[in-house]
Amino acid sequence: MAASEIILILVVYLLLFGAKGVPALAQTLGKAVYQFRNATKDVQNEIMKGADEVRKQANIRMDQIDVDAEPTKPSPKPQTPAAGANDNVAPGQ
Repeated sequence: MAASEIILILVVYLLLFGAKGVPALAQTLGKAVYQFRNATKDVQNEIMKGADEVRKQANIRMDQIDVDAEPTKPSPKPQTPAAGANDNVAPGQ
């Protein structure tokens, strides 16, 4: 909003409600700003609590990882005989 728009709104308010209405308007605006700031703080606090929980969970998982251990190589697959490899062997031998 431009300053001229705010001034115009205040002039119209003065014409409608008179000079005695200005303190009531200021009080109402002050309460609204106060409530808005409190609501903003509450939302920020909730977000920070959630972020702290995520950080704690991440730290626990990182602590469970053994950084100094050498990585293990995957074990080779067991060799299975090819189909037909035992065809020449007589039963019972």
